[in-house]
Amino acid sequence: MRTHILLTGSSRGIGAAIAEAMQESGNRLVGHGTNSGIPADFSQPGAAQSLWQRALEALEGRIDVLINNAGIFEPVPLETDHDAWVEGWERTIRVNLTASAELCRLAVRHWQSEGRPGRIVNIASRAAYRGDSPAHWHYAASKAGMVAMTKTIARAYAREGILAFAICPGFTMTGMAEEYLESRGGDKLLADIPLGKVAMPEEIARIARFCALDAPESMTGAVIDANGASYVR
Repeated sequence: MRTHILLTGSSRGIGAAIAEAMQESGNRLVGHGTNSGIPADFSQPGAAQSLWQRALEALEGRIDVLINNAGIFEPVPLETDHDAWVEGWERTIRVNLTASAELCRLAVRHWQSEGRPGRIVNIASRAAYRGDSPAHWHYAASKAGMVAMTKTIARAYAREGILAFAICPGFTMTGMAEEYLESRGGDKLLADIPLGKVAMPEEIARIARFCALDAPESMTGAVIDANGASYVR
C-alpha cells in the first residue's frame, strides 16, 4: 500500500527536494505552496484546516505522513516601530508554528479516529538551539516551539503508533539562504561552518524521507541536526 503524504511548503528549496524524494519512492503526495500544489496562506486563520481537508479529499480520506516544512524568514529589526515589530512577530509565529501545530493536531486526531499509526516530520532549524540574528527573535522562537511541540507529540502518542521527528538544518542552499548569505557576507558565515559549505536541499530531503518512511519506531522524538557542525550539542 502506498504511503499518503501531506507536505507543506513544497514549491521550492527544501520542500521541493522533499517532494521529489518522496515521489521517487512511489508514494502519493499532496503538496502545498504559493507556486504549486494546494494554495493556503498560513498567515490567515483557518488556512491550515482548509488545507488539511482538501488534502484529505485528494488522498481519498487517508493521510499517513505529515511533513511541516512551510515557513518564513522575514527580518524585523529591534528598532522597528513597536506595533510593526509585534505584527512581524505574530505573523512569523502564526505561519511557522501555529499553522504547523494545527496540522499536527488534525493529523493526530485523524489517526486516532482511524485507529492507525502515523508519522509527523517537522522541519525546524539550528536557530531553535543556537538562536538567530537580532532581527530574527521571532524566527528562532518559532523553531524552538516546533522542536518542543515535536517532543511533546512523541511522548504523548507513541503508544498509539503516532511518531514525531524534527530536523534542524543550518544554512541550506535555498533562495532564502542565498539571499541571507549575500546580505551577511558569505565568506564570514561559511567560516563558521566547520564543514566549509552549506547543506544542499537534497541532503535535508534524504533525512526527511528517512524519518517519514524508514526510521525505526524507537527513534520517535528525535531531533536531527544537519548544520555542518556549526552547532553541536
